[in-house]
Amino acid sequence: MSELIELEQISKIYNPGDNEVRALDNVSLTIREGEFVAIVGCSGSGKSTMMNLLGCLDTPTKGRYLLEGQDVSHMTDRQLSVIRNQTIGFIFQGFNLIPGLTAMENVELPLFYRGMGKAERRELCRRALLRVGLEGRLHHRPNEMSGGQQQRVAIARAIAASPPILLADEPTGNLDSKSGEGVMEILRQLGAEGRTVILITHDNGIAAKAGRRILVGDGRVLSDSGDENPRPA
Repeated sequence: MSELIELEQISKIYNPGDNEVRALDNVSLTIREGEFVAIVGCSGSGKSTMMNLLGCLDTPTKGRYLLEGQDVSHMTDRQLSVIRNQTIGFIFQGFNLIPGLTAMENVELPLFYRGMGKAERRELCRRALLRVGLEGRLHHRPNEMSGGQQQRVAIARAIAASPPILLADEPTGNLDSKSGEGVMEILRQLGAEGRTVILITHDNGIAAKAGRRILVGDGRVLSDSGDENPRPA
């Protein structure tokens, strides 16, 4: 498997100076193509900051982030927006669906912004919604679906254009246990198909379903099941 993500001595510092906060402190790690990785930690551990950096939603204060071999560490917001649209499929805890749009239209919207033709958009949307078991909900709006179904629409939106990375931030956080298990099974299957899945969670039980578990605390990587030896706390 080739190296898809490389973080090299990454730090994210807020309020530089006497009162600085190191949300991430000299973090280095590599994620390879096709891995299913869980980044786990409690509130304030740095996992959300790491998610923002991995998802090109923010840039580091120090260090280098290589995404598919390209240094994205100091790109502009516009450049990062293009990278996000082409490279990363996002799945959020809050679903982030547009209430007035149907499932098909919600999945289609990012493809429209890519400049993709209507026929191709519709076909990719239909395939993605069928892939997550929503063949009977193509024309339903979010308020006509359960939370689990809404999250499946969000997954379909993330996978429709087959981006190299799926980034899931607490994807079961707003779901009951049965719906959450269904969502995790879809993510597990996508990982088994060779998709690169990065799961951000505070839940060790959820993290255990990933093939690799990275524990974050105090802005550092405390342990990584992909390493032979745990990192010192």
